[in-house]
Amino acid sequence: MSGTGSGGYARTVAPQPPHAQAPAGGGYEDAQPRVVGAARPARHEEVRLLPVRGPRHERHLLEAAELDALAFPVGDDGVVIGTDQQRRPAVLGLFRPRPVDGALVAGSYLAQLIALRAVATGARVVIETARPELWTSLAQNASGGLEVIRLVPVRRVGPLGATAVSPVLLIRDCGARPPRLAAPKTPWQTTLTLLPFLDPGYAGQLVGTDLVALQRVSPQEAQLVSRVVRLSPEDVQTLPELPDEVTLWCARHGRQYVYGTPTQLEVGLLGTPRRMD
Repeated sequence: MSGTGSGGYARTVAPQPPHAQAPAGGGYEDAQPRVVGAARPARHEEVRLLPVRGPRHERHLLEAAELDALAFPVGDDGVVIGTDQQRRPAVLGLFRPRPVDGALVAGSYLAQLIALRAVATGARVVIETARPELWTSLAQNASGGLEVIRLVPVRRVGPLGATAVSPVLLIRDCGARPPRLAAPKTPWQTTLTLLPFLDPGYAGQLVGTDLVALQRVSPQEAQLVSRVVRLSPEDVQTLPELPDEVTLWCARHGRQYVYGTPTQLEVGLLGTPRRMD
């Protein structure tokens, strides 16, 4: 998932095993203040801040009553899912003008963390689950009085009405062999299927998905997933030994190990990162 700007799924670096050391240094240098009356520096030492000129169009004027009609979509930069080996934010672009499909071979903690952060970007979250007791506390505490996380029984998901200004994240918590989704997948809707482990009978469903997140799995599961998702031999050896806070994110154009870095508020709601429920 190499850096592709807003067109990629996660802006990250080339894949490395999770124990790779971050390079030293690399910070930004503080800009030196310019002293009034000082001699002008040499031209090669100047830093010029030029105004950015946008497209030249005619001006559009709105009456005050028309301002309520303005709406802006959630930014395409996405959701911060953790940090990479260099402690830089790893960003996942969830919402697109087309349906996005993914799978989480992980514990519910990872799915809940993504749900919480998607809500923070202004998205609506729907949880299709047979374990409402697992999600009720999150839905109540993340809402702030609004129904931004909604729980739906299995096979009861209807049209979600996702739009550019109101994208929807659907998390399917339906076991290792979830049923087929009845409702159609629409633009600006992302569907993440939570799998507690990779069932051989379901592994083929991962072919063609936009992204797959892998927490620690058994050696047998690692071999199985390597046939579905392109993994290196090093990744296959590393997956059974991943710490609870590390996830391997795989997309069509790359892969990246990401460290889960919950905030204090998220730790208060979800606890510390864990693989098992």
